[in-house]
Amino acid sequence: MSVITHIEDLRVIAQRRVPRMFYDYADSGSWTESTYRANSADFQKIKLRQRVAINMEGRSTATTMVGVPAAMPVAIAPVGSVGMQCADGEIKVALAAKAFGIPFTLSTMSICSIEDIAAATQAPFWFQLYVMRDQGFTDRLIDRAKAAGCTALVLTLDLQILGQRHKDLKNGLSVPPKPTLANWLNLLTKPAWCLGMLGTQRRQFGNIHGHVAGISDMADLAAWTAEQFDPRLSWDDVARIKQRWGGRLILKGIQDVEDARLAVASGADAIIVSNHGGRQLDGAPSSIEALPAIVAAVGGQIEVHMDGGIRSGQDVLKAIALGARGTYIGRAFVYGLGAMGQAGVTKALQIIHKELDLTMAFCGKTRIEQVDRSILLPGTIPG
Repeated sequence: MSVITHIEDLRVIAQRRVPRMFYDYADSGSWTESTYRANSADFQKIKLRQRVAINMEGRSTATTMVGVPAAMPVAIAPVGSVGMQCADGEIKVALAAKAFGIPFTLSTMSICSIEDIAAATQAPFWFQLYVMRDQGFTDRLIDRAKAAGCTALVLTLDLQILGQRHKDLKNGLSVPPKPTLANWLNLLTKPAWCLGMLGTQRRQFGNIHGHVAGISDMADLAAWTAEQFDPRLSWDDVARIKQRWGGRLILKGIQDVEDARLAVASGADAIIVSNHGGRQLDGAPSSIEALPAIVAAVGGQIEVHMDGGIRSGQDVLKAIALGARGTYIGRAFVYGLGAMGQAGVTKALQIIHKELDLTMAFCGKTRIEQVDRSILLPGTIPG
């Protein structure tokens, strides 16, 4: 194996080792994928000011996100079906995050269940909630997250309906894979992945399977899931969920200043500026482009976090400079997991942290709370 120095190295290895339908699920966007590409590309337009002859000793990237200590202003984003990138994937990611000292967020659509993560990590984590038509099921998810000791609920607001993702349709994405000739041929080229899956019983949506009446097999589960995302989701639902949850509430999927103000009015503890990784409304602005206006509007009233397109520590630093209190990585850790399992997730976190630390120093800052717009060249700042 060649020396791994940046996230792209992990992506290349993951593409080779993970079955095509699951690799494409993570590494794709909706329709033309213009927003998906812009999420990363727009970071490159922002230029940094290098400073010299400044004492760079004693650097620290430590911070807090909604009061939770973090070794750097980065959390693990909720990503669905991570357990199909690598056997028991969510457990491995959670353990890597725990060891590194950053928050881990489990998706509603995970393969490993809430209870699996709690038992494996013996540590607090965050849970991401989708609002389903079945209100009783949604309430039970909240209660299960409480019982597991989750310290924040991340409520996703931008998946009332599904954006069309061409690759998923062409690949016939399913969990587990459908036994078609094309899938079997592709799986034959992924022996390590297959062996891992043979060694685990976690091959279904763990937060759903066994928790919904009338589902006896994967066909029933697939049909139930397809019709359950609730297009009627409103701010009244946010208020109801906040009351039932009773703890830290983070609202994910904010892209518009008006929605950011409504989020503040809802009493949430933080918002995540996010376009769902470019997987919903293609043609929406990148997250880093949307961030400054939202920070200007509500940054003094609520913690503003940012998700989308982060592939390096420099991307993290630029988001912090533009007013984000914290950031989330999704594809970056998924590449690490697909490439090398838990060790790959750790490697991804190490890469991002080192890039963040060194870039902060080159910009003349020694502590993450010192970072602001002064480290950016004015003509390159979005908005």
